[in-house]
Amino acid sequence: QVQLVESGGGVVQAGGSLRLSCAASGRTFRNFGMGWFRQAPGKERELVAAITSGGSTHYADSVKGRFTISRGNAENTVYLQMNSLKPEDTAVYYCTSHRPGSSWWDYWGQGTQVTVSS
Repeated sequence: QVQLVESGGGVVQAGGSLRLSCAASGRTFRNFGMGWFRQAPGKERELVAAITSGGSTHYADSVKGRFTISRGNAENTVYLQMNSLKPEDTAVYYCTSHRPGSSWWDYWGQGTQVTVSS
């Protein structure tokens, strides 16, 4: 059974940093794309950052220059380093992955809350 488990969320003041972690299990994710979405109250879920199996990255314009997505040395881990956090970054953050050739994200974590106070 595939599982994605996020950790690292919490409450931080504006300008601070947090590092989210995602541990995937149930299969090998070496060839999977990995990503982070977020959903704020009353808003749609949006893609924050993504990384391919080859290491290419993509970021939402709102987080470029502040967030960094990376894959861990262990094949089944992915991180999201978040710096210079803003109150508008407050949301539930979800780890996700997709199989090679899949048109959308196949697996989702339960989410971790990030709250940025002003």
